[in-house]
Amino acid sequence: MNTSGNLIEKIYYDDDIVKKFVLATLIWAGAAFLFGLIAALQLAYWPMNANLEWITFGRLRPLHTNAAIFAFAGNAIFAGIYHSSQRLLKTRMFSDVLSKMHFWGWQLIILSAAITLPLGYTQSKEYAELEWPIDIAITVVWVIFAINFFMTLRQRREKHMYVAIWFYIATIITVAVLHIVNSIEIPVTFLQSYPVYAGIQDALVQWWYGHNAVAFFLTTPFLGLMYYYVPKAANRPVYSYRLSIIHFWALVFIYIWAGPHHLLYTSLPEWAQTLGMIFSIMLWAPSWGGMINGLLTLKGSWHLLRTEPLIKFFVAALTFYGMSTFEGPLLSIKSISAVGHYTDWIVGHVHSGALGWNGFLTFGMVYYLVPRLWRTELYSKKLLENHFWIGLTGVLLYYTSMVVAGITQGLMWLAVGEDGTLVYPDFIETVVRIVPLYWVRALGGFLFIVGFVMMCYNIYKTIKLAPKEQHDSYIEVSRSGYDELTKGHRKLEGMGAVFSVLAFLAIAVGSVIEIYPTLSLHRYVNPNNIVDPYSPLELAGRDIYIKEGCYVCHSQQIRPIASEVMRYGAASTVEESMYDRPFQWGSKRTGPDLSRLGKKYPNLWHYSHMLDPRAVTPKSIMPNYPWLADKKTDFLVLRKKLSVMKQLDVPYADDVVANADIYAQKQAKEIAADLESNGAPKGLEDKEIVALIAYLQSLGQKGKAQ
Repeated sequence: MNTSGNLIEKIYYDDDIVKKFVLATLIWAGAAFLFGLIAALQLAYWPMNANLEWITFGRLRPLHTNAAIFAFAGNAIFAGIYHSSQRLLKTRMFSDVLSKMHFWGWQLIILSAAITLPLGYTQSKEYAELEWPIDIAITVVWVIFAINFFMTLRQRREKHMYVAIWFYIATIITVAVLHIVNSIEIPVTFLQSYPVYAGIQDALVQWWYGHNAVAFFLTTPFLGLMYYYVPKAANRPVYSYRLSIIHFWALVFIYIWAGPHHLLYTSLPEWAQTLGMIFSIMLWAPSWGGMINGLLTLKGSWHLLRTEPLIKFFVAALTFYGMSTFEGPLLSIKSISAVGHYTDWIVGHVHSGALGWNGFLTFGMVYYLVPRLWRTELYSKKLLENHFWIGLTGVLLYYTSMVVAGITQGLMWLAVGEDGTLVYPDFIETVVRIVPLYWVRALGGFLFIVGFVMMCYNIYKTIKLAPKEQHDSYIEVSRSGYDELTKGHRKLEGMGAVFSVLAFLAIAVGSVIEIYPTLSLHRYVNPNNIVDPYSPLELAGRDIYIKEGCYVCHSQQIRPIASEVMRYGAASTVEESMYDRPFQWGSKRTGPDLSRLGKKYPNLWHYSHMLDPRAVTPKSIMPNYPWLADKKTDFLVLRKKLSVMKQLDVPYADDVVANADIYAQKQAKEIAADLESNGAPKGLEDKEIVALIAYLQSLGQKGKAQ
């Protein structure tokens, strides 16, 4: 490598790939926001589900989250990384071909998600719902991105790696580790698979992934973008270099441990819950270090808030980052979690980060990039200003309504009277109370979209103003930093490979210590409490339950909290979910917990409840599922399903595996006959509604004690 600083080289940046990712960001953002608004309206007004299976809340919600995280935020991250990395490393991206493969491959993955999720093909893993062929595609595209980035890093002409590059390195490495470990599964059909993890293993791995998807897809890359674009927009250096170092390493090391705080009061071993809570609280320091470093970068330049309104987006984004990273550790404290978990408080917390931090930082970045990429002036600063205030009002309405709804419902769930009984025994009572706040949430989301539409118009007009002739920009550079004598962290910043290995080790330590012990499931299982596996029909019904997205609104985990035990029954145990692939402990309760639902109601109640929930629970906001009474259960695939389960050590007898369809049909006839004798239509034995009823009736009924 020629390290001479005297050689002047002309470098052409690949701005075309950045433009593509910017435009993709705006297109997918519109889709993500629209899906979110429809979902919000469905919760406020259940007829918005329109009796259409493809847009029912249970299927729309994962589509919304995937579109927001991977389509909107993902494309924004790639736009920023491709733009800033070339300039920070003083080199064009390593390969234009790999850049294009990355772009089009990622868009195809998003398109695949947009098709499969509404059709009900889901693994029901939070933020990782996509089925195994798409998981493989994600791995391939991410490897392409990683090769392109690290080879660009290797051929850089600036030896010193700026702090933004550190965060990009940590992001690329950690997302790869998270995705691969969480996605180990065995295919059953072309679009269905079962994870190799079960019960508490699956819970820990999924929330290790889920929490760190937020950490390393929605936090670290955006921090990298913040470290580049805030100083650029303010035309000032980062406030503190030393604070950047502490912020980076502390955040990368601590974040990976915090996943179990999503599983407080569950069957997860106590040591793992405590570990998650302690490391979550420790996150306060590095998170606020980043926020302070970003905000103080504007020290002495606050007048830019008047003259450069796009700075407002960056300031608001950093403020929301500070709020979210204060609230996250707060919610991980057990006594606070007892109130907030499973409620809309978590939804509000997530959206203050997604809309306020990720959204506003992205908007600021796009407003900064578009005029420079297209070599023109922004069409209207007034529109930008209006976008900011309308969007901010929308986020505040959204956040406030959800926090109030969450705390209200959480306290109602916990309320026990002086006579020792529940003050609000009917779950629906706690739902009806917060429905008005769902309308406020929808209004907040609508305002956020109004602001976004203003932005799209502004960007469209800006691009229309651009010169017709567009070409890649270039800069004349000389290699720098290679003759510099360095020591300490400054020296490490010149060693790309060593830096990357250390970043990997920082996230690997916590991951191994957390996950490895729980892989020995037998250590946590009491032999006297071992449960029976699901019957073939119950397994078919469980898959329908997952397909319809019931897990989005119902949990199957009774926490050892007095009010919860009084409401639902005995607290859940490790053994009850030991064969559950995937686990179904849930993350939000829009409806009650279902762990002890089995045999609580007759079959006809479930039949009526699924076709019209209002028939048995007046004022319910649950959608209708009329297609379950028409669609047929696939009995033939059950042999394959049980065979895969047996490979995963579920104790099915050979006879049951070989005749799974016959056993299932026999049980289905018994349920259908019972339904018919109580007034339901004839001929339901091969319908999905019967399989689903079989599964619901099995919940809490598998233990030896039952």
